[in-house]
Amino acid sequence: MSIYDTLNKEQREAVFCTEGPLLMLAGAGTGKTRSLTHRIVHLIEEEGVNPWNILAITFTNKAAEEMRERAVSLVGPGSENLWISTFHATCSRILRRHADLLGYNRSFTIYDASDQKSLMKEVLKSMNVDTKQFPEKAVLSAISAAKDECKSPLDYRNDCGDNYRDIRISEIYEEYQKRLKENDAMDFDDLLVKTVELFQSYPDVLDYYQERFRYIMVDEYQDTNTVQFMLVKLLASKYRNLCVVGDDDQSIYRFRGANIFNILNFEKYFPDAHVIRLEQNYRSTQNILNAANGVIVNNKGRKEKKLWTENVPGELVHFKQYDSEYDEAEGVVSYINFLAMRGVPYEDMAILYRTNAQSRIFEEKLKQRAIPYAIVRGISFYDRKEIKDLMAYLKVVDNGNDDLAVKRIINVPKRGIGQTTVDRIQNYAIVHQISFLEAVFRADSIQELGRAASKIKKFGEMIRNFRDYAMENDISELMLYILDVTGYKNELEMEGTDEARSRLEDIDELINDIVYFEENNEDPTLTDFLVEKDMYTLNAGIDNLEESSNKVLLMTLHNAKGLEFANVFLGGMEEGVFPGYGAMISGDESEIEEERRLCYVGITRAKERLYLSAARRRMQRGQAQYNRVSRFVDEIPEEYLDRAKKTPAEDRRDKAMEQASSHQYAYGTKGVKPYYLDDFKVKPLSSLDYAVGDRVKHIKFGEGTVADIVHGGKDFEVSVDFDRVGRKKMFASFAKLKKVK
Repeated sequence: MSIYDTLNKEQREAVFCTEGPLLMLAGAGTGKTRSLTHRIVHLIEEEGVNPWNILAITFTNKAAEEMRERAVSLVGPGSENLWISTFHATCSRILRRHADLLGYNRSFTIYDASDQKSLMKEVLKSMNVDTKQFPEKAVLSAISAAKDECKSPLDYRNDCGDNYRDIRISEIYEEYQKRLKENDAMDFDDLLVKTVELFQSYPDVLDYYQERFRYIMVDEYQDTNTVQFMLVKLLASKYRNLCVVGDDDQSIYRFRGANIFNILNFEKYFPDAHVIRLEQNYRSTQNILNAANGVIVNNKGRKEKKLWTENVPGELVHFKQYDSEYDEAEGVVSYINFLAMRGVPYEDMAILYRTNAQSRIFEEKLKQRAIPYAIVRGISFYDRKEIKDLMAYLKVVDNGNDDLAVKRIINVPKRGIGQTTVDRIQNYAIVHQISFLEAVFRADSIQELGRAASKIKKFGEMIRNFRDYAMENDISELMLYILDVTGYKNELEMEGTDEARSRLEDIDELINDIVYFEENNEDPTLTDFLVEKDMYTLNAGIDNLEESSNKVLLMTLHNAKGLEFANVFLGGMEEGVFPGYGAMISGDESEIEEERRLCYVGITRAKERLYLSAARRRMQRGQAQYNRVSRFVDEIPEEYLDRAKKTPAEDRRDKAMEQASSHQYAYGTKGVKPYYLDDFKVKPLSSLDYAVGDRVKHIKFGEGTVADIVHGGKDFEVSVDFDRVGRKKMFASFAKLKKVK
């Protein structure tokens, strides 16, 4: 029996089509890697092609290694001469041989992200650039995007027009490249750009590699950017034996520079291209595929294909709308627990979501039920830098004895306070046997601080200000105040990168968590909130010590690409969440189509069961928002969808909400006016059960005597002389003072 007998008709056609350009449109789960490796085997064993003459390019080292292992097992001796690697590894090998032609040493240094950041710091400082206007990461992101398009500093400048910001970035870009060259270094983007430059400038070098790589295969072609397209086109232009494999329906990395038109226009660039569609799916049930087909068919900019399988029809796709995101997480985790009790391993279950911030509630519910879980290619919510930073601020406001928390935030965001200054404060604290924060408050007494003393005093005054604010305001308002005064959120907004946007979403989710805590606790104090979260993170740390791989996996939809699970739970299927609000208001249909492709990727991760869920009410940026069910759920044909039936009360309520007011989103015409943060705050008091001169007790400050009461219109302003901490002024509704009998 031949190894090719295990392939289906379309796979065999792709394997045996070896001459000329070939576009292999491989849908999700259709065996593209298998087809590629069998094609390599066929070229070597049947067509007599030297392994030396074959180049296979992938996007990840893991994918390259997997392809190499499969090829070795099938080909045997000689396969070691195959060149199977990533784009960057391929270009690095080429440049190590020819970099001298571009004015670099062949042993040039490759700068990683940290090196790039350090160099950019130097560049911005030397050019007297205001880093608040031009944050390092934002500038590096703009330069990287330019390199993705193969734009030089001059090209970038020519495209700027009269835009001051772009003109300034073009000048920084030019200086940055100059410094890289002086340091005999390239960044990761340069590896591709410089290889294209090498081929364009030195035809003899290009000819050598065209002869070397007579057969070229590129995996995940839908994810290529402009410079990668140019590289492949140059290499393949002589013999034109180019096979690209991809699925335009799974093109989800536009934010990283991926250009979907590379695959959509392949036949335009190669008019004689042979196109083969792999549509037989080996992963999912037919009902899951029918759901995926029903969603993706709504995209206009795509190549026609329809997934099918010989697998069983399977269960219908399940969908349930819950009252809130907490109910949604509870429902999902309850069902996971139910499946586990029926013998389904945890590792066969995955929770997928649109943004990293959505992991928090699922994590908490899993923790409550002692269900082991792991975040794939991500960090647990309360371990993320931005969350740890902001929690440290809250800890310092609540407890000044937490030296680690103070040290964490003393220069976050940057205030020009270096490690030497921190060490001097610490030494003073040790000598005088006081806390680090108390030493900060005594900055004038620390002679060694010199000019830094003014910065330390300013920081100390800010902390005192936060503490005073905390006396009169709830925790959520304190958090918003901290974000405003420190400029923490503004700094991320100015950065403008995808990483920064993800961090902003996490901050919004932290505020949601705080508001939820305030809503569900009779006396919500900062201390209690911090204790609750400390217990959560402590337990999370203990649980993560488990070596077992049998865990429920949590991940974003982007991180789920290339993976598969027997049972998939896809949460947050609401307008404004998925598709995201930004895509909905952009007015750019291509952004909605990218979101739909992302949904298609999520659906096709499921092998046996797919559970979709949504929340009627979801906290977003500290505000309660009623969202419509995602259009992607509505696009699934009803015959393939099992909708959990509403109770009569739920049905009446939803109809009433539909009639209430216009929705703020573009999709649909009817919706519900959101409830705002004010609706969930403690309501002002109309009367008090204590008077001036009465003894009262505060949950945090203890006992004291009421010194003054002023009716402020919306609330009472109460001044109390507390026995331990002195006089404090606060609103009665927040203070919740109890009269001491």
